Amino acid sequence: MNKEINFVLNGEKVNLEVAPGEILLEVLREKLGVKSPKCGCNKGDCGTCTVILNGKTVRSCLVLAIEVDNQEVVTLEGLMQSGLTPLQESFLKNNSFQCGFCAPGIILSATELLGKNSKPEKREIQEAIAGNLCRCSGYSPIIDAIIDITN
Repeated sequence: MNKEINFVLNGEKVNLEVAPGEILLEVLREKLGVKSPKCGCNKGDCGTCTVILNGKTVRSCLVLAIEVDNQEVVTLEGLMQSGLTPLQESFLKNNSFQCGFCAPGIILSATELLGKNSKPEKREIQEAIAGNLCRCSGYSPIIDAIIDITN
């Protein structure tokens, strides 16, 4: 039996019905048209579906939609409401991404880190983005962009 859920998505209230077992990633992409979280592995291994749930990054392919009832979800679209953030500008400046498939998840992971620690050490950056796979550019320009924003 479907259940009605209410949550805040990128600052806007959302009310919709979800089926039992329906995952947050599917709801975001298919029902709400939010395209930044991607389906890379559907097992929580790659991080392309990363979103921020109540201030912490999660893999939206592992979260049941019903679990976000009365919660707050932020996607890359929620960060970009006034254009690119300084972090995104730093990623551009440092040529951090090639294909961009992993970019939203990495940006959200870096955003969570910088929200907790505005001057992280390289090791902390590596740990923060460890759950996000990048197959094109490697991690050096990504780490450089995060360090660059803290200087």
